[in-house]
Amino acid sequence: MAKKVVTMGELLLRLSTPGYKRFTQAESFDIVYGGAEANVAVSLGNWGVKSYFVSQVPDNLIGKSALNYLNRYGVNTDYVVRDGDRLGIYYFEKGNSVRSSKVIYDRANSAITQVDVDKIDFDEIFKDADWFHFSGITPALGESCIKLVEKAAEAAKKYDVPISLDLNYRKQLWSYEKFEKVMPNLLQNVDVCFGWLSGVEGETGEYKVADFTKEEVDLERFANVFSKMRDKFNIKYMVSTLRENYSASHNALSAFIYDGNEIYQSKKYDFTIQDRVGAGDAFAAGLIYKLVQGENHKDALEFGVAAGVLKHTVDGDANLVMESEVNEIVKGNVSGSVQR
Repeated sequence: MAKKVVTMGELLLRLSTPGYKRFTQAESFDIVYGGAEANVAVSLGNWGVKSYFVSQVPDNLIGKSALNYLNRYGVNTDYVVRDGDRLGIYYFEKGNSVRSSKVIYDRANSAITQVDVDKIDFDEIFKDADWFHFSGITPALGESCIKLVEKAAEAAKKYDVPISLDLNYRKQLWSYEKFEKVMPNLLQNVDVCFGWLSGVEGETGEYKVADFTKEEVDLERFANVFSKMRDKFNIKYMVSTLRENYSASHNALSAFIYDGNEIYQSKKYDFTIQDRVGAGDAFAAGLIYKLVQGENHKDALEFGVAAGVLKHTVDGDANLVMESEVNEIVKGNVSGSVQR
């Protein structure tokens, strides 16, 4: 029987400049829907999981269009509340070579920031769920969203539902001080944590996103940080990607997972980029997909990294690839030849 995975977050309208045009050049925008947790939901629904998305969208045709997008890829939206003023928007300018991609948010007073948690039946959502995933982006949207994820996590724990949390710090949405104040409560007893807090190393600064292009990978440091996070918050698995940025068009990617005894590092992939947005969500979805089926954490990590790498070849926020395509990458079949 297919597993039921619940994700919760904001569903966004993405407006992208065509090709590699700058914002100042664009005379039109390409439209797609996305958002961190919605991207995870789409990947899982596309792979046959009973994927449920929890959110709030406006009760108008734009909200309906956004939900139609999720439904198209097998995501159940029965738990989405239809209320609020507007759908959040973000503008995306794709980088190339030495020019980085750029994002501009237009999310103030979006529907999810006006959510009434009393309208959501958390018991109904989680009583038969097999996994719950959310990210640090959702609580960054305001006090009502902090309450939303707190209530959801509480209900998931009540029903012994495994939880994964992608810290996903976004400096355009909130300060790091606020982030480090809110996240510890949400991290307690999480099964899988993507990323870590700088505070566990006694440092100040932003949430750590691993990027060691110009330095040696220090496995001892990883083990120290991951161990402190596990002990402090009673986390089962600590996970982090390791991205090497050669340019906006050329990266390499691998990942680590720590189970309290050892760090396992995945294979590393070198690739060119069509669209980087959503790659971390694709990685998270791949890892969750395998763990929720009971596979070991090392195989799950390899599948997740391969899924994340493939996402870089797909336009839009979501990773619209088949499980078999991910498996081919895991096996090392990366020739790029035409499949006939």
